[in-house]
Amino acid sequence: RVRGGVLLPWQLDDNNPRGSGNSMPAKKKQGKISKPVKELKTDEEERRLKEDKEARLIAEQEEKESLERAQQEEEERERLELKDRERRGDELTELHYILEENQREVSLWEAADRKKAEWDRYMLCDGSPNPTVEPEINTFIAQWKEDQEVDIQVTLKQCSLALRLIDELEVHLSEETDPGLIQIYQDTLQCLQSLIFAKHLMAAEKILKSARSCADFETGNMQMMARDENFTVCLWANIEKNPRLVGYNFQEAGLSFELPKQLALSDVCLRILHTRYDHLTPLSLLTRVQNKSLATEEEAEAHSDSRSETPKSLNDETVTEEREATESVQQEKDDLQSPKSSEGKKRKGSGSSGKTGRKGSLVKSQKKTEEHLEEDKPDPEPTVVEPVPETLTVDLHQYTPLGGVYYFNLFHLPPQTLTINGWEVTELSQAGLQDFPFSTEQSYPPVGVIVVLPKSVIFMQEPMVARWDPVDHHWRKDGITETSFNSEARSMSFKMDAFCPFTLLQETHINMPFQSWELRPRGQDSVALTITAALTEVRISVQGNQCMLEMDHAPALNHILGKWMSLPALQRTMTHAGVNIFVQEYSDKYVKVNAKDPLIEHTVYEQMALVSSVFAFARSQWNTRCGQEHVVLQ
Repeated sequence: RVRGGVLLPWQLDDNNPRGSGNSMPAKKKQGKISKPVKELKTDEEERRLKEDKEARLIAEQEEKESLERAQQEEEERERLELKDRERRGDELTELHYILEENQREVSLWEAADRKKAEWDRYMLCDGSPNPTVEPEINTFIAQWKEDQEVDIQVTLKQCSLALRLIDELEVHLSEETDPGLIQIYQDTLQCLQSLIFAKHLMAAEKILKSARSCADFETGNMQMMARDENFTVCLWANIEKNPRLVGYNFQEAGLSFELPKQLALSDVCLRILHTRYDHLTPLSLLTRVQNKSLATEEEAEAHSDSRSETPKSLNDETVTEEREATESVQQEKDDLQSPKSSEGKKRKGSGSSGKTGRKGSLVKSQKKTEEHLEEDKPDPEPTVVEPVPETLTVDLHQYTPLGGVYYFNLFHLPPQTLTINGWEVTELSQAGLQDFPFSTEQSYPPVGVIVVLPKSVIFMQEPMVARWDPVDHHWRKDGITETSFNSEARSMSFKMDAFCPFTLLQETHINMPFQSWELRPRGQDSVALTITAALTEVRISVQGNQCMLEMDHAPALNHILGKWMSLPALQRTMTHAGVNIFVQEYSDKYVKVNAKDPLIEHTVYEQMALVSSVFAFARSQWNTRCGQEHVVLQ
């Protein structure tokens, strides 16, 4: 049916039977799209475009907002960084002020200590001279030289006074910077050291001249011992000439010896002098520096020779004068170590210095002298003290002498005093005690020695024995055979092929590297440092500018445990007692560690010191795994 001349929708359907007769072909019906469909598609396209535009606008808006936020954050960060830099600048300024104040307080402490020492010296009033006042000390030395008192007990007291003056002088020597005063102090030290040993030889000679009258009833030989806190003197004279009695055990002194039987029929006497201090080791270090200086002078001379002849003549004169000065110093050192006396210019003295720690200030003063000498040289090259390459020479950076020095001398028995009609007749000799020629090359077997380790020193391992070489001024390992250590008796037995000074040594870095360390606060300006080393544990309490050592099960250190002292004094005392936990200049050459930059380390120590009264610090395992420019701790 047709309504108004328009086909109804079902008439367009091929399946409709009513409209099948008048329908158009199928292809034309399928290709024609109605207007509503077109409108529908147009609406969808417009909607999609609108949504895409809205999404793009939203994305652009979000991107714009993100950029604005990033810009604001960057501006805020810059503002905060600027503010933080200003704050850090203020803090650094305050920090520098605090450090300067601390340094000023340290300087005031040191000045106060010096003034107190001067006042104590002034109020001493015991008749002893001031070693820093040249007229006083020269008068003391001259009067002591002229004093003919040779009683052993009086000699020990006089030598103890001289040692106290040496100690006092070395304190000033370590602080002095004037090269003129340094040289004066060194000359005074060497003179006092020579006099000490000259007096000991004179006292020993007097006793040995009366050996027959003092012979022991059981052995027929003479033996005696005298000692104080600084010296132990053991004398023995072969009077009986019994081949079975060519040795003796000085039980109280912890010393014994056994001579070869070939000496049984000889008129010999023996002296063992044990000093609780060591003056030979500083001579060894001093010789190295002088040898390096002499080598530098020779190189400079050769360099000058290659340039011109006229400067050469001038250099020859200069070098000759310097060599003469060096020979003069060398002669003084020879006098210090010789067993002969230097009394009256007819005896050659063997010197000594202060207690075991006397080597430190002498070496420091020598370094100061070298620095002043190098200031006058153009383009000086730094002098580097490296480990001694010789295998037989003891490397004093690797080993430390402990317990002092043992002077082991064999002399001809001096003419004995005779009693005639109530008169004592003594032959006087300007030569003093004469060395008895002894050498294994003369078919003499080695002499046996047993030494009980000093009770005031801790040996953490078997000590090494070394002898003194008077020619090269070094401790040497050769000439010592058949060494044996008895840990229960704490004794060291060995044999020597010559009579010469010897000492016991221990590895300097035996307690390094540390296993752990901890620094804990104990109140205002007070901390406790605990170090667990390789073989021991050490606790050091710090209060202000004073330190105190604390250790468990260390009876050998009773003389220093629980006593407050300054840091330098504590360091010297601990080192001399065998508890060396202090890093030295060349420690990194002997201990495998991850060395840090010294400037960074020093800065870290300063910062730790500022807050150590309230914060605790401890070792971190990560410190060994980072580079030298980083320091890690807990």
